[in-house]
Amino acid sequence: MIESTYIWCFALCALAAWRVAHLLARENGPWDLIGRLRASLGSSLLGRLMDCFYCLSFLVSLPPAIWMSSTPKGFLIQWMALSAGACLVERATQRPQDAFRVIPVSKSFLDKVIHGV
Repeated sequence: MIESTYIWCFALCALAAWRVAHLLARENGPWDLIGRLRASLGSSLLGRLMDCFYCLSFLVSLPPAIWMSSTPKGFLIQWMALSAGACLVERATQRPQDAFRVIPVSKSFLDKVIHGV
C-alpha cells in the first residue's frame, strides 16, 4: 500500500514542476528576467524550448523524479507521472480561449478571387 506521505510528496513535486515550467514558459518573472532570457534566446533550440510548456515540464520534472525514486524503473515511471501531473494542472488552469485558440490560415488565391477579398 502507498503511504500518505508519498502521495503528498508526489503532489507537491508535481505542483512545483508545474510552477517552474509555467514560470519559464508563460511568465516574464521578477524584473522581467525570464522574459529577457526568452527574448535573447530567440528562435534557437533553447528559445523554442522555453516557449513549450510541455517540453519544459518534462525537463523540470527530472530532478524531483531523481529525488523521489529508489529504483531505475521507479525513476522512469515517476518522471513521466510528474510531468503528466504538471501538464494536467496546466490544462486545468488554462482559460477556455487559450486552450482552444485557432490560428488563422491565410486565404488561398481562389478564395480571394471568389469572395473578392
